[in-house]
Amino acid sequence: MNKKLQALYSLKFNPFSPEIPTAALWPSPAMESFCWRIEQQVGEGGFALVMGDTGTGKSATLRLLAERLGNLREVTVGILTRPQASLSDFYRELGALFSVPLAPSNRWASAKVLREKWHRHLETSLYRPILLVDEAQEMNLPVFSELRLLASADLDSRSILTVILAGDARLGAKLGTPELLPLASRIRSRFRAEPWPPAQLRDGLNHVLKSAGNPKLMTPGLLQTLSEHAAGNLRLLMNMAHDLLTAGLRQERDPLDEKLFLEVFQMDPKPTPKRP
Repeated sequence: MNKKLQALYSLKFNPFSPEIPTAALWPSPAMESFCWRIEQQVGEGGFALVMGDTGTGKSATLRLLAERLGNLREVTVGILTRPQASLSDFYRELGALFSVPLAPSNRWASAKVLREKWHRHLETSLYRPILLVDEAQEMNLPVFSELRLLASADLDSRSILTVILAGDARLGAKLGTPELLPLASRIRSRFRAEPWPPAQLRDGLNHVLKSAGNPKLMTPGLLQTLSEHAAGNLRLLMNMAHDLLTAGLRQERDPLDEKLFLEVFQMDPKPTPKRP
């Protein structure tokens, strides 16, 4: 972190950076409810879906979920980093995630080895292995189908893997195609990330500022103004706050206030109503 930023504002980290610690993320009530449902589902396996527009908290939800699931005993969590990969590369990454040497040129053998690994895990644990897939709208149709077949056993009566898919509206469109209806019908838990109300955006700002070590960095008026101008978009809120922090650092303004907001975003203050 910028040393001047740390010295002027006594911050442990930049509260508006995409790289903030997971503990600094504030889960909305809807996110909290979804994470709790998934914690219950990992004992039975199956598919779950996180969907919403850009900047509404899909990736933040997955980060929170990955940390909570990783804290469970005897749970293996894999995070797919290349959803757009071909079927062969998909098997290569699965092998790396679950520590299984695979030969992608022989998909039958690869699937057999993976499933045996997951079956052995189930023999000693109450939880299914977990696979998280962000930006799942980029996945190819053959990969979706392969994943569905890999995750089921005993004539589709038993799930041996928990899969959480996250993506934007394009993912919903893909799951509505005839080729993926068999997978869509197996989704047990769903979370629709909606635009955040100003009150929740303000709560999120308060939480991240407190976590960063300076809850007084912004005045209450600025917190309210930012929350009302972010159009319900969490990412836009953080980007605006980062611009204000940069401008405040340059001018050595402490705390950041509404006047700085008007200067940075060149907005005219509301006219004072005249008395009759």
